[in-house]
Amino acid sequence: MALNPLRVGVFGGAFDPPHLAHVALVQAALAQSDLAELRIFPTGQAWHKERSLSAAEDRLAMARLAFEGIPGAVVDAREILRPGPTYTLDTLRELQQEHPAVQLVLIVGADQALSLPRWHGFEAILATAIISVANRAMSTGPSGPFNPGMLASLPSGARFEQLQIQPMDTSATDIRARAARGEDLRGLVPAAVARYIDRHHLYRPA
Repeated sequence: MALNPLRVGVFGGAFDPPHLAHVALVQAALAQSDLAELRIFPTGQAWHKERSLSAAEDRLAMARLAFEGIPGAVVDAREILRPGPTYTLDTLRELQQEHPAVQLVLIVGADQALSLPRWHGFEAILATAIISVANRAMSTGPSGPFNPGMLASLPSGARFEQLQIQPMDTSATDIRARAARGEDLRGLVPAAVARYIDRHHLYRPA
């Protein structure tokens, strides 16, 4: 009888900054998705973002602070170290080459899942990884949780799972604005991240 492959989660983002909703999603994925580990990837050059990101070293440092102490969570710096635009497909292919027997599980929010057809290498991503979607109402598009039927031209064999998480009204955009005004970030980001933002004067007006 063939054994089921080990499952490794993949969770990417700008983490500018990482906040408590990110932490909750990581914890939910590890608790619900039978993962051997969850790799967390701060993005390098984000091809899809109009604004400039904070310095890569700051976002990497904050991600390490945010997710340290969560068993099974591993912050991976490869997307920051890789030259050129960051594409999820490149990361998935690298991981598959390094660990050919592993089943990759890509962790995304519902808004991200709805935008998957616009991702670079959309069909190849779906052929490489199971897509695990945080099941909460979307801030854009149809109301209610995501379901794969919302995607047009879905490739055959695409595999989706759902994560159940409590909705959290937290956004990095709001947190950056609060930090720019010098407001208290407690209850929005992990305490170590709040200290890092304050110590390094991140998001303050020039």
